[in-house]
Amino acid sequence: MSELTVAARYAKSLIDLAGEQNIVEPVKNDMDLFLHTLKTSPELKALIANPIVPQQKKTKILTELFSSKMNKASIGFFTLMVNKGRGDVLYATANEFINLYDIKNNIIHASVVSATPLSDANRNTMIADIQAAVGGTVKLDAKVDKSLIGGFVLTVGDRQVDTSIASDLHKLKKEFARRVVPVKN
Repeated sequence: MSELTVAARYAKSLIDLAGEQNIVEPVKNDMDLFLHTLKTSPELKALIANPIVPQQKKTKILTELFSSKMNKASIGFFTLMVNKGRGDVLYATANEFINLYDIKNNIIHASVVSATPLSDANRNTMIADIQAAVGGTVKLDAKVDKSLIGGFVLTVGDRQVDTSIASDLHKLKKEFARRVVPVKN
């Protein structure tokens, strides 16, 4: 079974358990903290995934790091996964939990890459337009890429809108190359 499939099953179990205990928000916050911690500490991420490191050591480290900051259900879940020899999918499981949370709460992730930083007004307008088109709450990740020259590239799910000047120039170049007529002497 693939890592993603295993992670998705564990994440579904955790979100169901959190729902039954009415602690979905605290567990979501715990998963955010866990992911942030592992992103900033690749050594910890590698240690948790390493099958050579004893399970007791992994659970001790996770408990010492997170027990004062997390819900008991989250710590218990981490312990259960490590004891089942699934420390290698703990990171992917936390990611899948966040994905399931977003789906259940109709949160849509969108990204925009623009040639210059978006103003607050442009950002708010873009979020409002996306919300009107797809519904739900939009989390917009904005980045700058000066190579676009002007315009932006907006990605929402599997859809993409490219209004960049760089893209227009590329299309124009292709069109000219296709329409070139050979000169006769």
